[in-house]
Amino acid sequence: MDKRELERVQTYLRKQFQNPSFRVVARPRKDDSAEVYLGDEFMGVLFRDDEDGDLSYNFSMAILETDLE
Repeated sequence: MDKRELERVQTYLRKQFQNPSFRVVARPRKDDSAEVYLGDEFMGVLFRDDEDGDLSYNFSMAILETDLE
């Protein structure tokens, strides 16, 4: 994902969740995904899917049982 894509997705997340603390950061040695943070807390991984010419982004977030307590 290039810098422009990261910025576009970051802007989308900030707008959708009405929270300017979202950050989308490039991953080292990976060009098809990025890391998503809320402030300093890691939230999950964003994957770029360009299969069959239809571009989309998939966000994957794990929720640990200990996080629910």
